[in-house]
Amino acid sequence: MKFASRARPGQVMSFRDTLFTGLAPDGGLYHPVDPPDLSGIVPMLEGLRSFQEVAAEASAVLLAPDIPADRARELAARALPFSPVLRRLDRQTLLLELFHGPTCAFKDFGAQFLAAAMESLLGPKERRIQILVATSGDTGSAVAHAFHGRTNIDVIILYPSKRVSDLQEKQLTTLGGNVHALEVEGSFDDCQRLVKEAFQDPTLRGRLRLTSANSISVGRLIPQCLYYIFAGTRRAELGPEAPTVCVPSGNFGNLTAGVYAWRWGIPVRGFIAATNVNDIVPRYLDGGRFDPRPSAQTLSNAMDVGNPSNFERLEEVFKGDWREMASRIEGRSITDARTMETIRSVHAETGVLVDPHTAVGYAAARDHLAAAGTSAEQVIVLSTAHPAKFSDIVQKATGVVPEIPERLARCLTLPKLAQRMGTTLGELSGFLLDSFA
Repeated sequence: MKFASRARPGQVMSFRDTLFTGLAPDGGLYHPVDPPDLSGIVPMLEGLRSFQEVAAEASAVLLAPDIPADRARELAARALPFSPVLRRLDRQTLLLELFHGPTCAFKDFGAQFLAAAMESLLGPKERRIQILVATSGDTGSAVAHAFHGRTNIDVIILYPSKRVSDLQEKQLTTLGGNVHALEVEGSFDDCQRLVKEAFQDPTLRGRLRLTSANSISVGRLIPQCLYYIFAGTRRAELGPEAPTVCVPSGNFGNLTAGVYAWRWGIPVRGFIAATNVNDIVPRYLDGGRFDPRPSAQTLSNAMDVGNPSNFERLEEVFKGDWREMASRIEGRSITDARTMETIRSVHAETGVLVDPHTAVGYAAARDHLAAAGTSAEQVIVLSTAHPAKFSDIVQKATGVVPEIPERLARCLTLPKLAQRMGTTLGELSGFLLDSFA
């Protein structure tokens, strides 16, 4: 697989090169060019039992020719010992639980794969790299844990002050070592802007070796395709018809990974982009106008994004044709009140506890099915985080305190290690140059 930015389509990059470049020099994102065709191996993938088998075989195709097939299979096995779980809630709705990794969030799939790939491909004599990441919630903790202690790599995580949950903050600020947390006095959009400005700053690019582990990194985005490939090939659970996939969406990296998997040949009927009140993309799908605005704070904080970066990639897939995009992706927006009611009702009806982001997806899926009026359609809702990561919200909605997995509980007693900063590039640049140049 090869990649290029939209502004420089003739400047083609390898998978390895994009890993260590992050954002394209023109400020754009890398897009797959000459994408692979997985349709020929779908029957074989449908016959495989485990996620690890599916991930290994798909990786062998996706990472060629940069990484030989046997090495790609080995990389997938080493990076992804945990699995998604497909759980049926009712006759038409299933959850794809993506929170069974080290930090109990879907970001673990991309982060663990990216960390293993970078460490594997980074030459022993190459100079130290700095990974710069903005997080609205779970990205920071997933990246921090994936890269903690990795050889020759530093991680710098920017997160918005008082806009992540207490548990999320503990996960990304208690590791220390080669993981550095910066608490930004602003929104996630400010954090994301600072990361982009840093990548475009000639002084920083000249003196440091910056790359990214956000979903703007293809090294994290491509492995996210693997659980879509797995879910879309589970014929025993789904039946013969291709499913609709409902994706809780904020920065739209997760949805982009699903659209990639579909374009590469995985059977998907369509997508639902489920957002909270930060509904920039659903509005675009309704009328063709992309109108970014400051993000509003909600219960589903990881989706509080007012200018989603990965929208550029979706535009590229659909060649800027909003009607074509809307024919494949349906946008739905869910309020906080509806989110709370959905957490309550899902537990009352099924006994299952869901976090606020999964609740947004489930509510959108139910609205879609009600509007479609068909009893044959199957909808897979991506369940993106363990309910214990949002214990206060879940308890308020249901009266039940989610059990905290031991891997989450460990960080609660550790001291916070974070440096506060404002929202200017000068402050970020000063920290980076003083610490790593």
